[in-house]
Amino acid sequence: MRIIYASVMVDDQERALRFYTEVLGFELKHNIPMGEHRWITVVNTGEPSGVELTIEPASHPAAAPFRDALMSDGIPWTAFGVEDVDAEFERLKAEGVEFTQPPTQMGEIKTAVFNDTCGNLIMIMQGAMQ
Repeated sequence: MRIIYASVMVDDQERALRFYTEVLGFELKHNIPMGEHRWITVVNTGEPSGVELTIEPASHPAAAPFRDALMSDGIPWTAFGVEDVDAEFERLKAEGVEFTQPPTQMGEIKTAVFNDTCGNLIMIMQGAMQ
């Protein structure tokens, strides 16, 4: 068994697609119309057969209270691995990304948390847990 998809629920698929590709640097894999919404997935740059991140519409009634609770408690929806948290923090800040937690050493790992502009906090992480 292996993970093939992971999801993030967003309040605006088009804005999320731009953010996840143009700012974070993921590559678009699928963008398929599905009625009111789309099946959108992105992958790591240069890894077209890797795990896909599905950019899901947060239209289900349970999504808003769940996402609001995570945001208000400062809990990231998911985490992405990076080689250098400090460098990625500086790169993303230069792109206008809002961080809720600057680079912070936590034992063997270093993390930072940012707002994805679409209703989620996302952690970037470097270190032993990757």
